[in-house]
Amino acid sequence: MSRELKRGYTTGAHTFILFNSALNYFLATNYTAIAKTNKMDNDDLDVTKNCEIVVTISSNPYDLELNLIPHNPQVYTQGSCRLCIYAGLGVGVVTKKGLKIQPDFPAINPTPLHAIFEIFQEKTKGYENLDLHCSVSITDGETISRQTANSKVGVLGGLSILGTTGIVKPVSSSAYIDSVKTEIEFAASNGYETIYFTLGNSAFKVAKEHADEEAIIEIGNFVYDSVEIATDLGIKNVIFLCGIGKMTKVYQDFKNTHNRFGVIDFIQLKEDIQNELNYSVDIESTLTVKGISQELEKHGLLDDFYKMITIKANEQIKIWHKNSNVQAIILEQKDVLGW
Repeated sequence: MSRELKRGYTTGAHTFILFNSALNYFLATNYTAIAKTNKMDNDDLDVTKNCEIVVTISSNPYDLELNLIPHNPQVYTQGSCRLCIYAGLGVGVVTKKGLKIQPDFPAINPTPLHAIFEIFQEKTKGYENLDLHCSVSITDGETISRQTANSKVGVLGGLSILGTTGIVKPVSSSAYIDSVKTEIEFAASNGYETIYFTLGNSAFKVAKEHADEEAIIEIGNFVYDSVEIATDLGIKNVIFLCGIGKMTKVYQDFKNTHNRFGVIDFIQLKEDIQNELNYSVDIESTLTVKGISQELEKHGLLDDFYKMITIKANEQIKIWHKNSNVQAIILEQKDVLGW
């Protein structure tokens, strides 16, 4: 019997809760308030799981507890009261255009930021001349951010505070897909008409020979979702690069190519090779795509095999999203295509 998958809360939801707690303390004592917690564990793919988030509120902008770095704060005013939100240590600052946040402001997404301003508005009614300064920090956030695409899209110094619903859904891998969407939007906003989707380090290295890194998006195994995002955003051209094994999964209608979503149907693959290439593969002794490739190479059919898989993968992508502008290319075939 499978266990129920665990949901979690976004960094934005944790930050809002911490801000509420710190604000309550400050309003009750008028002393610098520090609230901290570890982000909930969950069953999603998420590099921020268990990280420590810290929210500090002070009336003194020079308070060392704020751990401030030079940048512009997000400012909210209500009557004679003002709240300034800063990125503390481990939270990034936006340095390039094309994101939801403008350059030189903390990388805190609009939804959690709006929620913070709303609770500030609610809890400071009746107060006068409050001038509060709040920093959001993540312990070791700059180190953790190296596992993300933050630096590529110009978020420097740490992680982003993310979230729209506040909930991280297990196995939906929403955080990764949101990251892919952010990178695609960033590339489009910076004038790249052709972007590259890559699966794996080899594909990424090949793409770097033909494009700026800002135009290359590592999509993990989320092929369907990434194509859908690019299509919805009206991207003119997408070149999708991966190895023969993953591309075989795409042509067989695997929307996510991770092994947990299934394995290649070798019986179907054998039938397609028979029908398209007029050759009967011994799948009993070569039950891997690499093994089949080696067998076909001996009979001078390797290039035809690559072409077959490429054509079928591109046809499948069009079935998923008929308005997509995606060209799937198998890494092993790049030399044939003049790459």
